[in-house]
Amino acid sequence: MTTDTPPRAGQREWIGLAVLALPTLLISMDMTVLYLAVPHLSGDLGPSSTELLWIMDIYGFLIAGALVPAGALGDRIGRKRILLIGAALFGAASAIAAYASSPAMLIASRALLGLAGATLMPSALSLIRVMFHRPSQRSFAVAIIMTSFSVGTTVGPLLGGALLEHFWWGSVFLVGVPVMVLLLVIGPVLLPEYRDPHGGRVDLPSAALALSAVLGVVYAVKHVSTSGADLAFAVSLAVGLALGVLFVRRQNHLDDPLLDLSLLRDRVINTSLGTYLLGLFAMGGTQLFIALYLQEVLDLSPFVAGAWMVPASVGTIIGSLLAPLLTRQLRPATVITGSLVLAALGFATLTQVGEDDLALLIVGYELVALGLSPMIALCTDLVISKAPSHRAGAASALSESSGELGVALGVAVLGTIGTAAYRAQLSDRLPDGLSQADADAALSALGGAKEAAAGLPENLATPLLTAAREAFSHGLGLTAAVASATVLAAALLAGTRLRHLPTSKEAEKAGLDTGTERTEPVT
Repeated sequence: MTTDTPPRAGQREWIGLAVLALPTLLISMDMTVLYLAVPHLSGDLGPSSTELLWIMDIYGFLIAGALVPAGALGDRIGRKRILLIGAALFGAASAIAAYASSPAMLIASRALLGLAGATLMPSALSLIRVMFHRPSQRSFAVAIIMTSFSVGTTVGPLLGGALLEHFWWGSVFLVGVPVMVLLLVIGPVLLPEYRDPHGGRVDLPSAALALSAVLGVVYAVKHVSTSGADLAFAVSLAVGLALGVLFVRRQNHLDDPLLDLSLLRDRVINTSLGTYLLGLFAMGGTQLFIALYLQEVLDLSPFVAGAWMVPASVGTIIGSLLAPLLTRQLRPATVITGSLVLAALGFATLTQVGEDDLALLIVGYELVALGLSPMIALCTDLVISKAPSHRAGAASALSESSGELGVALGVAVLGTIGTAAYRAQLSDRLPDGLSQADADAALSALGGAKEAAAGLPENLATPLLTAAREAFSHGLGLTAAVASATVLAAALLAGTRLRHLPTSKEAEKAGLDTGTERTEPVT
């Protein structure tokens, strides 16, 4: 450690940050932009229900599975290099997806998009580790990246809806092509290069094990949320966990492991990852119910529902950008704990939402967004800051993987809890005179209740819909209650285990993180 003040980032670094924000924006846009295009591409390509499921899911699966290998690869061959390779692949895959002539072709292109997307986020975050040495500036840079991700999730459905009004379904993919071309043109000039000067070769068996293990677990979690704990869930989970054990054992016996497991033994890193996972767990499951509430309970179109979610995205932007400013005067543990308590208040507000409470829903969701966003930005910053500079790519990938797993678990666990609450509430309030088929359809989901009601006389349809909407609101409330308890547990975790960390101002005065990393050009 030195007492010299870390160097201040200049104009070049801030322009470079704007460049790094571009791929981050597109990653999140591609996760949501397809939702509105499904009816259009279904009419054109005619995919089966299984093919349509893979078209929707393969992108997220591949991103989750390839994050750790991609982050470690960037540490070894160069973070800028892997970023530019990923950008080129992302642009090419976007063009292929736009002009796909069959479901198989679209699935394959979406898989390529997922692999490419997995290289972009870890590369962007790990380059920030090299570009910004002052803790306050680096925290703000991370907040910008996380803000870009949030903006993309909001812009995706809105932009997709606008494009689909004037163009064919493939146009939603072409948005990424000019952005990636711009990154490929200006990235080599503005972005620094960094790689581990002592990094060894990439262990391909480890990369394959990591990818397969995460894919198995994520598929199992997603499957159980839609189809229950059947044989496919059990097999996928068992295979994923077994491959994960093999991956860990292999890392412990390699001289130059793909993932340095000592990162997970660091108190700051494992606490930040755990807090991040719990926060995204709470958000993942509840956000699903919020989106369904807007469309199924309030009967809003997907575009209008997306528009009502914009205020929460604005809250996310505000919370993310406030985080680095607050940590100038307050310790990270204080900011993270306070923000999670605010999020818990937001979830508590959502427990009071009835069958026609749009205003209360928006207020609660806004508090959740304002509360979770500082935690996300600060936990991400702590992970990449605490990791050694030559392992920042792997650390960034761990952070993103923690978030992906948190969302997947949230959708599965909270989705199951909310669905069970819906069924239990509705089963006691089904109107007399329903056939068994209509009752089963209504109990399966709110959408099933609406379909059943469409073929019923008014004296049955009206009470059925009223009961179903009230039952769904009850499910949302129970889900939000569990989410509130979860983020309070995360607040306790962060508050107790991170309380020793100084403010960013104190860290700068102490000369922490003076930027001793060597930025070596890749030749």
